[in-house]
Amino acid sequence: MRGKYIKGKTITYDGTQLHSLYAYTDHDVQGDSVVAFRGPCRVGVENLVDLEDWKRGAEIYSEDMAHFIVELFDADLERTLVIQRLFLCVIKDVIEELKPELFITRRGDDLYIEVEVEEGQEENRKLTVSVATASPVSTLIHIGINISSRNTPVPTLGLEDLEIPVDDFILKVLQGFINEMKGLEAARCKVRGVR
Repeated sequence: MRGKYIKGKTITYDGTQLHSLYAYTDHDVQGDSVVAFRGPCRVGVENLVDLEDWKRGAEIYSEDMAHFIVELFDADLERTLVIQRLFLCVIKDVIEELKPELFITRRGDDLYIEVEVEEGQEENRKLTVSVATASPVSTLIHIGINISSRNTPVPTLGLEDLEIPVDDFILKVLQGFINEMKGLEAARCKVRGVR
């Protein structure tokens, strides 16, 4: 598993980046990989992969996000869905390490933070967007974490609201995810078969 942070370059995620060999063709990262970058998110209905969102006519929008695109060449979609949720757990771990006072929940393939909106009333604010899919040669994951929560179509929180430094966060998440993937490979290769 190789990783790369495209630091200092703003890339708008519009859904077209979720294609096979994106890391290699656009960023010279070949093989199983995770590429991170920062930029707005504007996914129109025509580029939605999640058909529930497509059927609702939902659009995904954020003024600023940290994006991660994972590509795996030896995984089926079910295994990739499990890895997607593992990745979200890594993100949750990093945020809780940086801000231990937060209460973060994972529901399926999204992370939420509970905040008090009025005296005695709480609301779950969405922190992430996420999808996994398959291409003819690989499986792919996109995870976006709000940096800004301004003008989002649903109630959100972002890294700015949480006062989390973006570059440090991205690097910690990249390293944490790569370590998990290397750990899975090592665990798979160290056990003997049983009868």
